[in-house]
Amino acid sequence: MTRFILGLLVTVLVSFAGATSVFSPARPPALPLAVKSPYLSTWLAAGSDGGNGGYLAGEWPTFWAGQINGWAGMVRVDGTTYTWMGLPGTTTVNQTSYVYTSTRSIFTMNVADKVQMNITFLSPITPNDLKRQSLIFSYVDVEIESLDGASHDVQVYADISAEWTSGDRTATATWDYGTTSNNVAYHKVSRQTQLAFSETSDQADWGEWFWATDENESMTYQSGIDVDVRGAFSANGTLGNSQDANYRAISTNWPVFAFSHDLGSVDSSVGVLFSIGLAQTDAMQYNGTDKGYAPLPSLWTSYFSDGVEALDFFHNDYGTSSSLSTELDDKIAADSLAAAGQDYLTITSLTVRQAFGATQLCGTIADPYLFMKEISSDGNINTVDVIFPAHPIFLYTNPELLDLLLKPLYEFQESGKYPNSYAMHDIGSNYPNATGHADGKDEAMPLEECGNMVIMSLAYAQRAGNTSYLEAHYDMLNVWTSYLIEDALYPSNQISTDDFAGSLANQTNLALKGIIGIEAMATISKQTAHSSDASNYTTISHRYIRQWEKIGIAHNAHPAHATLSYGANNSHGLLYNLYADRELGLDLVPKSVYEMQSAFYPTVQNTYGVPLDTRHTYTKGDWELFAAAVASTSTRDMFIQLLANWINVTPTNRALTDLYDTTTGNYPSITFIARPVVGGAFALLLLNQGN
Repeated sequence: MTRFILGLLVTVLVSFAGATSVFSPARPPALPLAVKSPYLSTWLAAGSDGGNGGYLAGEWPTFWAGQINGWAGMVRVDGTTYTWMGLPGTTTVNQTSYVYTSTRSIFTMNVADKVQMNITFLSPITPNDLKRQSLIFSYVDVEIESLDGASHDVQVYADISAEWTSGDRTATATWDYGTTSNNVAYHKVSRQTQLAFSETSDQADWGEWFWATDENESMTYQSGIDVDVRGAFSANGTLGNSQDANYRAISTNWPVFAFSHDLGSVDSSVGVLFSIGLAQTDAMQYNGTDKGYAPLPSLWTSYFSDGVEALDFFHNDYGTSSSLSTELDDKIAADSLAAAGQDYLTITSLTVRQAFGATQLCGTIADPYLFMKEISSDGNINTVDVIFPAHPIFLYTNPELLDLLLKPLYEFQESGKYPNSYAMHDIGSNYPNATGHADGKDEAMPLEECGNMVIMSLAYAQRAGNTSYLEAHYDMLNVWTSYLIEDALYPSNQISTDDFAGSLANQTNLALKGIIGIEAMATISKQTAHSSDASNYTTISHRYIRQWEKIGIAHNAHPAHATLSYGANNSHGLLYNLYADRELGLDLVPKSVYEMQSAFYPTVQNTYGVPLDTRHTYTKGDWELFAAAVASTSTRDMFIQLLANWINVTPTNRALTDLYDTTTGNYPSITFIARPVVGGAFALLLLNQGN
């Protein structure tokens, strides 16, 4: 926040000079703090490109898009005030370590060699418990214990600013204070003029934000001008139990909403719990059914009467939410280590909150949906070629989540609202308005999306054991397969999911996806007792793959490899679409192709990875991990080691990007940050899990 004087920055920089923090298992480009949905997505910039190296104190947390979400934490020890989060202007604590798991970010702080603080940011992920997963809330758990064996007088403070309520800093905010029947104290903050289904700088312009803690005798609260409220705590270690009555613009005298806890004389471990979250009654505007345009409620409204009741449940559910999240942490850790070692766990555990944090559960218990925002790159909703790279994490954690993602895509197209003969690209250009493309003018990726839909539909049915799903959508799948038959072997000049790289005819990798899609449809036909179709499709796919081998591979190159496009024998690219053949157990592509690519990739590696193709030095981490999952052990480990190293040393400072330069470590565009495609890191775990 630029409202603080430069002199305060000097204090921060000086305090950092003596601070040394260990980061485990890596120091990500940005550290996830509260990451649960497209709108609850707050991070701490770490990279040297604008970050402070990953220290919680001395830098403001930011929304994924880069703007500040004011969030401050201070602690008084024996009458002296220190900062443990943000940049409120006091001397910073000494951060000694940062550790992340799939659901947690844990900071350890040394305060003047007197007390230690363990600060845990937990964004619960419960894939098999939709009630809890539907809540857009996150925890901050602060534990304090004596370091020197002596007793110390301790008070803990934390606040949020009105910046959470809208990306328009000139918008007027309103607020209130209250307590629940189960002793949860809360500040409720919102934009005064609610603009439903509207965003400013990707932040929601509607809904109620809650900042909460336990109501007890040690707690005091206050709202008001930032410097006044924080100054009161710094001076007295307590707050005035008062509310600012002057509703105003977010940037006018920066209103903040604070809690303080007086922990008294601390000689053993004591803790304070805070909760932060967003309650939107209606979350999406949807036009996928015969009912036409209609608001869809957040799924949590099926379980709770209002935001206060939801908050009350969430805050008092910390024990259970923490336990369920620990189970997921432990499972991912054990499976990742067994699959490919620590470097792989470094990657998988960093991607979980980011992948789930692009989604929102909506609808009702009887009719639920899962909507996904194509964060940063476009803002589209349930983009098929974004779901595809992300889908391994959803199948791995709960296959039904993939069904809920594909559900609105099927509803739009099976209702006849989409005029094209190929699969649609997305269900809405601007999240959260899932209003479809009745004019058929969505971004055209016909071969890409037809292949993706057929492949993912079979993948879901296999993992869920749900053949009736394939029967229900058979007619639509047949239409898409007809397109694959027409275009897969010799793809017309078109874009693939890597649209940023430009259009190209006869793309070798894109053709492979289409051919695998045809064989996937042969399997679907067989499983749904369409034997004639099954025979026809498998005959075509096998004929196509034999031809593809002849025209899509540079056989005389040393070493031989798949080309970027037919006939361009000096070109190459990541053959990541090979993954679907292994995922679905089709055995369509000869083993020799797998072996050929495994031998080739190490010959074109750069410092931080293997380029996406010969047109540029950049790559995509999700596709690298698709390729790694079906490679030889040594090549798999090469991909993983290079990517894990990049995560640890990249100078970038935004939430994990999937598009980065393999020679410099930078990202070529900030429009590929915080995207859910990082769920592709689970490609190997999905294969190991088996059907």
